[in-house]
Amino acid sequence: MSGVFNLKTIFGNDSIKFNKYSTAVGLGNFDGLHVGHMVLINAVINEARMNGLESVVYTFTRHPENVIRKNLFTPLLTTVDKRMQLLGETRLDHAWFDEFDEEYSRMEPEDFVRDILAERLGARVAVAGFNYRFGHRGRGDSEMLKELGEKHGIRVIIIPAVRIGPEIVSSTAIREHILKGDMEKAAVLLGRHYSIMGKVLDGKRVGRKIGFPTANLRPEDYLALPGNGVYLTKTLYDGVLYDSLTNVGINPTFGGAASVSVETHIFGFEKDIYEDDIEVFFLKKLRDEIRFGSAGELSVQIDRDIKAAKEYFGPASP
Repeated sequence: MSGVFNLKTIFGNDSIKFNKYSTAVGLGNFDGLHVGHMVLINAVINEARMNGLESVVYTFTRHPENVIRKNLFTPLLTTVDKRMQLLGETRLDHAWFDEFDEEYSRMEPEDFVRDILAERLGARVAVAGFNYRFGHRGRGDSEMLKELGEKHGIRVIIIPAVRIGPEIVSSTAIREHILKGDMEKAAVLLGRHYSIMGKVLDGKRVGRKIGFPTANLRPEDYLALPGNGVYLTKTLYDGVLYDSLTNVGINPTFGGAASVSVETHIFGFEKDIYEDDIEVFFLKKLRDEIRFGSAGELSVQIDRDIKAAKEYFGPASP
């Protein structure tokens, strides 16, 4: 449940300041809040508890790479709302979502440690990942953070790479699995099933015409979408999880669309939920998206997909 431990959120680079040496601060982009990020955040919470400090995660509303490298766009794994929800399920005291813009990007590493980490955040302890970069052009690394931290009376803890099997847990690796449609590998590294939240829009209602009504979800356009195909999913609506099938793609059988859509058929569900919010959790890819010769051929394949879904979800699925 979101906010169960009363996480306090701070937005923007306003005049809020913590008392000097009063906090343990976790540093990073935290896109995805994957298994590696949670190791870091748990270290922050533990250091704060053991030393009588407040625990803070300091991150950004926008991914710095998408501000600095204007022509290269990195799809993200989580919205700010989703990060707030996940952080709210920890015992973290504060989450600070600062604004990263071009002016901020020109800040020198020493200025960041002095003005942000020491003065504004009041850090006594700072925790960062082994590959953490900061300051203008990413000149600051974990070793420089240790050196500058010592200068300003901040103890710095660097979290080494977290591995699951042979693979280092990273947002980049998770993104690659999602784009390939390998939702099971993505889930292992995330520590949960990848999900997309959004409002249900009134689409073309093609599915309804062939006896297969779907909820047309329009996620934020900066989110990583699973590769085109049909997926076994769970859909959260009004606090209840439903078994579902989700198509990610352009509907090639009906001429194709200009952009990718996410359409979910929720089993045993009759409600009109247009304009309502849902969250779709991707469990496993069933097949690639295929262009069929007719609506009838598509309908036959959908029947096969439903049968496969019922076998996967078990007898409880309608």
